[in-house]
Amino acid sequence: MSQNPIAETIASLMPRAKAELTELVAFQSVADWAQFPKSESEGAANWVADALRAEGFQDVALLDTPDGTQSVYGFLPGPEGAPTVLLYAHYDVQPPLDDDAWVSPAFELTERDGRWYGRGAADCKGGFIMHLLALRALKANGGVPVGVKVIVEGSEEQGTGGLQQYAEAHPELLTADTIVIGDAGNFRLGLPTVTATLRGMTLVKVKIDTLGGNLHSGMFGGVAPDALAALIRLLDSLRSADGSTTVDGLASDAVWEGLQYPEADFRADAKVLDGVGLIGEGTIADRLWARPAVTVLGIDCPPVVGATPSVHASAGALISLRVPPGVDTAEAIKLLEAHLIAHTPWQAKLELEVVGQGQPFQADTSSPAYASMAAAMQVAYPGQEMQVSGMGGSIPLCNTLTSLYPEAEMLLIGLSEPEAQIHAVNESVSPEELERLSVAEALFLVNYAESKRG
Repeated sequence: MSQNPIAETIASLMPRAKAELTELVAFQSVADWAQFPKSESEGAANWVADALRAEGFQDVALLDTPDGTQSVYGFLPGPEGAPTVLLYAHYDVQPPLDDDAWVSPAFELTERDGRWYGRGAADCKGGFIMHLLALRALKANGGVPVGVKVIVEGSEEQGTGGLQQYAEAHPELLTADTIVIGDAGNFRLGLPTVTATLRGMTLVKVKIDTLGGNLHSGMFGGVAPDALAALIRLLDSLRSADGSTTVDGLASDAVWEGLQYPEADFRADAKVLDGVGLIGEGTIADRLWARPAVTVLGIDCPPVVGATPSVHASAGALISLRVPPGVDTAEAIKLLEAHLIAHTPWQAKLELEVVGQGQPFQADTSSPAYASMAAAMQVAYPGQEMQVSGMGGSIPLCNTLTSLYPEAEMLLIGLSEPEAQIHAVNESVSPEELERLSVAEALFLVNYAESKRG
């Protein structure tokens, strides 16, 4: 990276950034009190609030959101007449999954092979540290040229919508000229990228009942309707033979026109086993960024160990549907529910419960904020042009903010490049990427302030 005062300052702050990320990762802040103590999330929220106060933020508050979690807010006034920029991250994390599969403990930040490993290191505790680094560098080099609001969510990974509901009830709180969502990532390590689209999502619980109780499979099997078999058949109806998502009435043929994702790169990023085929049709980008995708997240049924020779009376599943840009999530939910009802075999009793949802998102890439970020990324990543990509994941808050503040520009950047393996075991962050993106964010704020003065 070619040195300039901001880049030099951020380079000098990296040891402090590592120490702080170590402290923040140590909180087991999974926003599911059935799995992890609520006190862990509360500890992380207080840590974030203390960090904002230490940087001179005003009105720092822990917001009690309707889903029972806390989001952290703070405001740093800017020069008179300067625009206001909202910086977003989240401190809640995914569960570590299989503790035994982690090379080092999930909640202990560990340096290995040039990366920092730990749950939330990239998604998205590292995103909050990125915001801190950018602001500290600006304060050390003439001051922050814009007003800054920071909001750090406490339940993004759960999809329970607490912050969205809070923002809708307090629309004045997060008003801003531009919003930087620090929860995305570069398309490739070292390739500066702004994410312009997100798929929406819904989570639906399915329960099938067929009998008053389990039955002996020898005495009743072959005639008595097996709820587990019914569930398997129902779930199978959501995919065609090639693995494409098939929800009756939901289009699955959209085309992605922008940056493409080579198949060999995808296979490597996803760690697809040799000889195993990919699912669906169309380009990788079509399937990831422009089309719906169903995933069965879990099934309630007896495990193999301890299983008995029974015809099962009940079985359940949790289904995720990713909704592409241009499709209304509420309409997609109606189509999914109608599909599940229509494809339930043997007149089995079906119960459906929607437990989470969010709308897809599409940004305006022609806005002045994008030009400011492109110039900033050219400095932070010498010789590289900013790329614009989609992302298959969902950040429901984006659409809430877009609806509340339709004039605000929105950019999505972050640390979740493919090598980060977010949501998987052995999640990690590249400290070089953290450093470069912090430089880019700081320079963006300078460029954006100048564009508004001009």
